[in-house]
Amino acid sequence: MRCHRCRGPANVEIRRSRTAYCARCYPGWFREQVQERIDHERMIRHDERVLVAVSGGKDSLALWHALTRLGYQADGMYIRLGIGDYSRRSQGRSEAFAEKHGLILHQVDLEQDHGFTVPDLLDTRSGKPCAACGTVKRYHFNKIAADLGYPVVATGHNLDDEAATLFGNVMHWNTDYLGRQGPVLASTHPGLVRKVKPLYRLSERESASYAIIERIDYILEECPMAKGAKSLAYKDMLNTLEEEQPGAKYQFLVGYLKQGRAAVNTGSFDQASDLRECTRCGQPTTGELCAYCKMADRGRQKSAAKAAKYARPEDL
Repeated sequence: MRCHRCRGPANVEIRRSRTAYCARCYPGWFREQVQERIDHERMIRHDERVLVAVSGGKDSLALWHALTRLGYQADGMYIRLGIGDYSRRSQGRSEAFAEKHGLILHQVDLEQDHGFTVPDLLDTRSGKPCAACGTVKRYHFNKIAADLGYPVVATGHNLDDEAATLFGNVMHWNTDYLGRQGPVLASTHPGLVRKVKPLYRLSERESASYAIIERIDYILEECPMAKGAKSLAYKDMLNTLEEEQPGAKYQFLVGYLKQGRAAVNTGSFDQASDLRECTRCGQPTTGELCAYCKMADRGRQKSAAKAAKYARPEDL
C-alpha cells in the first residue's frame, strides 16, 4: 500500500477508512485526529492546564506526547497502586517519559500516603479488583486536579476501550452508565473537574503505532489483576467482528454517540443532584462518606491484618 499523503511505501494501515500512512506522515495524522476531536467536542482550550492520567502504557503516554506536541499545557499524574513488579515497571516508564521530555509528573503513593494498596482491595469472594481500582483512579485524578487547579483531566481511553464499555453496558442495559458514556464528562460541581477522552475515536493499534514510531517506551503487559475481566472478553469479541467487518467498532461507538445516546432514558440520574461533601475528605458524594473513603477503610483493615499475620514475634 501507498501512503495516503506522500504516496511513499505505507507502514500503518487504517482499515476502517481504507487508508494507510508511512512512518513519517503517520504521527501528523494521529495528532490531527486528536486535535479534531478536541475542537469538535470542546474538550480543552490552549490556555487551560490539563492533567493527563498516566499509567505507563501506550495510550496514556501517546496522549501526553500528542498533547504536548499540539501545544497544550499538559502535566501528568501517576498513581502507585502497589501491584508488585507491574506497578514498579509502569512507574518507571512514566517517570522516564516525563524526564526525557522535561515534563511535570505528579504522583500519589497509595501505600505510603493512604495505608493500603489495590491488592488489599481484592474481594476474594468475587476476585474482581478492576472496579475498586477504577474508583481509586477516578478519586485521585479528580482530587489532585481540583487541589492543584487543573480544570480538566484527560485520560487515554481509546476506541477499543469505549466500544467494549458500551458493549458491556448494552449487554446488561445499564441505562445510567449508557446515558453518561461519552468523550466529555462536564463539571457539575465545584469539586468535580471536567474529564475528557481525546483518543476515543482512535484504536488501540493506532495508539501503539504512534508510540512505536515516536519511540515512546511503554509497558507492554496487561495488569496482572485484570485477568478474567469481562472487558477483555468484550474486546476479544469485538476484535473478531472487526476482522470480518473493518470499522465495526467505530460504527458501533460513533453511531451510539450520534444517535443512540439521545434515546437512552437519562432521567434516572443527575450528577448535580443531592451532592454533598464527604465528611472525611471533602470530595463530592451523595452519602455521608464517599465510596473511596469507605473502600479505603476496608483496604487499610486488610493491610493491617496482613502485616500482623506476617509480623515477627519480636516486632509484636
